Amino acid sequence: MEFGRYAYGSLVRKRFREVRHNREVLGPVIQSIDRAVRVLTALQGTRRMSLSELAARLDLAPSTTHGIVRSLVEHGMVVQERGSSRYQLGPAVLRLGNVYLDTLELRSRAIPWAEDLARRTGLAVRTGVLLIDDVVIIHHEPRPDGSRQMPEVGIVIPVHASALGKAMLAFMPEDEKRVLTSGELGSMTGETITSPEMLRDQLDLIRASGVATEQDEAVIGEGSLASPVFDSYGEAVGAIGVVVPSGDLERPEVGDLVRDAARAVSRELGAATWPPRPPGP
Repeated sequence: MEFGRYAYGSLVRKRFREVRHNREVLGPVIQSIDRAVRVLTALQGTRRMSLSELAARLDLAPSTTHGIVRSLVEHGMVVQERGSSRYQLGPAVLRLGNVYLDTLELRSRAIPWAEDLARRTGLAVRTGVLLIDDVVIIHHEPRPDGSRQMPEVGIVIPVHASALGKAMLAFMPEDEKRVLTSGELGSMTGETITSPEMLRDQLDLIRASGVATEQDEAVIGEGSLASPVFDSYGEAVGAIGVVVPSGDLERPEVGDLVRDAARAVSRELGAATWPPRPPGP
């Protein structure tokens, strides 16, 4: 499956595992809401699906699936593709997503620093947050060269294949432990680190330097550098980084600028120091 340029493989199955975990911690969920969210998640991954495809994917009766989709259509969360029997996410999803982005203090604080980082490096800048085992891009500052570039807000990248993700994991002990012991470090390219031991070694280096890197691990021909962002409690709440052409990571000044940008955003979020503490898994 694809989301933008990024394959994310078992994202839907991971969401289902998270639901099961929440049931154990919080108690039973409301079945109809659970099923509606599963429909939306399936459409997020495959983009367009027929009722029969949705029913098969979610292991639901066709009549049940039809009722859920009809309700979602009424609220604009799902729309039927013109001239087709297939369904896709609707404009109401975008509206909710925009509300979420507008309420994220991290995003609002990061935007001016992302613009400055893009201007000073000549590179595209991403700001991301952790969503279970993935990174979601909440702000994308294009390269300042005037070229046409794909908007990247909302793309999902596996945490272990992303410099943004590694930068956060290095300072999130519980999430680091979960990822390293999950046994599911999927490969996106031939360069993706799939060994938990190798990833653990990388995270140790990131804790020491404050900068994470990846090259060709998510997309062939693309690398990135990123640093974590902390809040007033000293917790890692996101990361900011630049997208670098493969083979061009050896620019020490870029790493310094990324580190400075993360420190500046953290300061605006109330962090007293950067990084605030030397966490361990």
